[in-house]
Amino acid sequence: MKMPALAALTLLGALALTGCAAGTTTPAAGPATPSTGSASAAPGGSCAGVNVVVDFGPLEAATITDCSATGDAATVPASQVVAAAGATTEGTVQYGDQVVCRVNGRPAADETITVDGAAPFTESCQGMPAAAAYWALWIRPSADADWEYAQEGLGSLQLKPGQSVGLVFTTGTETPTPGS
Repeated sequence: MKMPALAALTLLGALALTGCAAGTTTPAAGPATPSTGSASAAPGGSCAGVNVVVDFGPLEAATITDCSATGDAATVPASQVVAAAGATTEGTVQYGDQVVCRVNGRPAADETITVDGAAPFTESCQGMPAAAAYWALWIRPSADADWEYAQEGLGSLQLKPGQSVGLVFTTGTETPTPGS
């Protein structure tokens, strides 16, 4: 599934208007209520917790895939399961952790991002990332469902066991789904 850049930008704008949470960094360790770390996968590769996929795309870093435990919790914050999978996130000054600007420090503040048809630039994390280079947030409601663009930001998104969350760094006019 591919999403045109204009639709992605529109959705990012809508996410930004849903509200901003305080703080810009998700710590590497989650709260104590649900357990963190890998959950046992059931036969056939299904996850007893929440599946996490972090795809760095053109940033050329290893993709993170993990099954993050949820313990007895009915819902868990997306930011917590992403952190439990080993990914630290940084939001923007203007939108906090609702808009992801960096994952594990990428793209770095001094890293030049090149997109065909655009001037090279660096990401400052001050406001909304460039329309042609940003972290897209995806969810998959169940193991047999298609990936969907998240309707809210990482800071407020709540997930249930059996769901999946994905972050994909994308450049250009189409946004790939996690792991594609």
